[in-house]
Amino acid sequence: MKPSMLLLCALLGACAPRPSLPARVPAREAAWFKFPSTLNESEQVVVPAATAAAIQLALEDFRPLGTQPPRGGDPVEACLFQRQSFDVQAAPWNEDVVLVRFSLSPGACIEEGPVTDMGATYAVDPRHGRIIAVQRP
Repeated sequence: MKPSMLLLCALLGACAPRPSLPARVPAREAAWFKFPSTLNESEQVVVPAATAAAIQLALEDFRPLGTQPPRGGDPVEACLFQRQSFDVQAAPWNEDVVLVRFSLSPGACIEEGPVTDMGATYAVDPRHGRIIAVQRP
């Protein structure tokens, strides 16, 4: 490979967008928090690894981190862009596919009258990190 081509590849790689990481609370602000020695068993939710991976892949497609509503949107529209406005259901469909459904959480984004569900159902292959299909209402 020519040196100029190698340099070009190196420079272009540096310009590639990096995935955004979740925001962290500053240490001073988080100083009050202490982890419990055990998790409350009656409130635990154990999510199998393949299901967790499928949910993460589907969520990144459904509502990528940092996604913002269009400028000038109303409060309901802004609410629909927030990940926490949606409940998640997930179930294995077969050995290789997990179905992940996002549906508007009851009571979320209500201002006047019902909001049509802006959810979606994903068929995900977590083993290979791929979304197979998406069904939207």
